[in-house]
Amino acid sequence: MYWQTSRYQIDLTRPKVMGIVNVTPDSFSDGGQHGSTLAALRHCEQLIRDGADILDIGGESTRPGATPVSLDDELARVIPVLRDATQLGVPVSVDTYKPRLMQAVLELGADIINDIWALRWQEGGAGAHSLRGREVVAAHPCCGVCLMHMHREPRTMQVTPMQGDVVPQVRAFLEQSADALEALGRQADLLQAGYPVLAGWSRKSSLAGMVSPATPAASLSASERLAPSLAAALLAAERGASVLRVHDVKETVQALRVLEAIR
Repeated sequence: MYWQTSRYQIDLTRPKVMGIVNVTPDSFSDGGQHGSTLAALRHCEQLIRDGADILDIGGESTRPGATPVSLDDELARVIPVLRDATQLGVPVSVDTYKPRLMQAVLELGADIINDIWALRWQEGGAGAHSLRGREVVAAHPCCGVCLMHMHREPRTMQVTPMQGDVVPQVRAFLEQSADALEALGRQADLLQAGYPVLAGWSRKSSLAGMVSPATPAASLSASERLAPSLAAALLAAERGASVLRVHDVKETVQALRVLEAIR
């Protein structure tokens, strides 16, 4: 299977590693470490040296409890990094749910839109001036799209957790989102072959909770979650995930090579 993006056709025969580039002061794992344009670009270059197949740039933290940032602030964080990142020789994804920012980054050559709201966020209210992400990507010739399921929104997602068996609920939501996008003419040929999965377990607090179920997840800091992150990444790849979105690119690439050799 191939994933057609703005500038690249990505071969998903083997799992691809997407390196996370947080241009934010408050991301749960590495907030503030790559806040300047220069620091973020150096991080991009290091991720590529470490083996990243794709870069994923984000200018707003969507961790549980995060406060939204304005469109202007997100543009100021993302655009300067994106301009140079698109010259580094790998596909570049932008992690955003704001349609106006999607338009701006696609015009600058971004390859993929990675949206936690699955292109449902609407700007401008009702009427002729409103805009949704699905309209933006539908108007683009061939950008790649990642649709994500999110329970409620970042500030409230853990206040009232999902009830019952969450897997069929998530699957139904993603299928409906994909159908809505396909109806607008997005990559119909590829969609007929099935949907590749992007797994984003890296350093999540849920992994810490699995490791120490009797203690709070916060007892295992984000930087201490490498081992459970690698375990989750390998299991996701073994079960068919096509893209692994990770902070620890070098270690994930090494682990995938071991898995491939064992196979």
